[in-house]
Amino acid sequence: MAKEDLAVEAGEKQEPARRLASTFAELGICKELVEACDLMGWKEPTRIQAEAIPHALQGKDLIALAQTGSGKTGAFALPILQELLENRDVQHSFFACVLSPTRELAIQIAEQFEALGAAIGLRCSVLVGGVDRMQQVLSIGKRPHIVVGTPGRLLDHLTDTKGFSLRKIKYLVLDEADKLLNVEFEKALDDILKEIPKDRRTFLFSATMTKKVNKLQRACLRNPAKVEASSKYSTVDSLKQEFYFVPADYKDCYLLHVLNERRESMIMIFVRTCESTRLLALMLRNLGLKAMSISGQMSQDKRLGALNRFKAKDCNILICTDVASRGLDIQGVDMVINYDIPMNSKDYVHRVGRTARAGRSGYAVSLVNQYEAQWFVLIEQLLGKKIDQCKVDPDEIMILKEPISDAKRIALTKMKDSGGHKKRRKLGDDDDEVEDHAHSKRSKPFKKSNRR
Repeated sequence: MAKEDLAVEAGEKQEPARRLASTFAELGICKELVEACDLMGWKEPTRIQAEAIPHALQGKDLIALAQTGSGKTGAFALPILQELLENRDVQHSFFACVLSPTRELAIQIAEQFEALGAAIGLRCSVLVGGVDRMQQVLSIGKRPHIVVGTPGRLLDHLTDTKGFSLRKIKYLVLDEADKLLNVEFEKALDDILKEIPKDRRTFLFSATMTKKVNKLQRACLRNPAKVEASSKYSTVDSLKQEFYFVPADYKDCYLLHVLNERRESMIMIFVRTCESTRLLALMLRNLGLKAMSISGQMSQDKRLGALNRFKAKDCNILICTDVASRGLDIQGVDMVINYDIPMNSKDYVHRVGRTARAGRSGYAVSLVNQYEAQWFVLIEQLLGKKIDQCKVDPDEIMILKEPISDAKRIALTKMKDSGGHKKRRKLGDDDDEVEDHAHSKRSKPFKKSNRR
């Protein structure tokens, strides 16, 4: 019997569920920002926005947990901009600092701030690696209201850029906070916290959150409001999830089978290593598919270029490492494929969150080989449910073996031939990335023989 039923049977009085605001105005958001929300197509607040914004407007620190794609950026951006507007008579440069674990997410957050603040003259700087530092110094010199960055590059500027200080900021936001509280960012985050005032507001937002009390204390939260707009680890109801159990030697065949079934879809494929992104993209382009790769070893310009081409639907397949799994909001992604199963179960939640965003439907499929089965079981345990298995006729898969072998051999040869350039270029920076993609448009896509 459910807990609620037991309470009713025992005669306990049930409190009515609190009604959430259905408009931004009802949340207490000012007219200028309500109009900005309308221009962005935000007609009503998402659940995390309706839950978190009232606490933020009351001046509280926040720990907020919500499913990816649920509008977390708006939940912290709107209260910050509202206070900035309420104090518009005061010069408030360097008003808020937002930290992100990845460059792409930092750029996306800044774009949302700029869109919301376009009518009020908001100035925003993005401080991330892989971009010319002098351009960033010039941006800092314009004394922005909002600084968005990755921990390493932000710390570089705090250390080396003359006149740059965050000692008067009013807000610190850690987006994808569980990632930022990990060991890899620990030293940079500690050093940044020493450079900003303790008398500030702190927001921690994430799709997944672990209770690392000592790390939360390092972030100096003061009696924060805790908001959960989802269970601890969950995926949205509009996401359909399935998996194939595949022999490791034939994983590429199963991948092509899935891609052939969804030829017109916008698809993100997640792999474990940077080298795999390039190899898989080359192989798929040799098969006539429009695929691009993105990884942490590419220059920032190349990474943004690949993302922009994908967003513009110049290509419909983006192969990436987990650098693209955190927070990125790419409109129209129909499907996520886990080519490699993540060893960290939480990464699965972030990956599949690239589709089925903002109430739309989506599909996630995982290719699980015999060596990855144990990791996939842990993912199911984390989600608290079994994921459906797909079956396929083995004969359909074996038809694909020969063309895939040829395409992969050509891709490996190309990677080997370009190896001599790696002293001058980073992996993925080759000009042939563009040439191959242009060629893939002219290539005839591989299809299974029509046996019908």
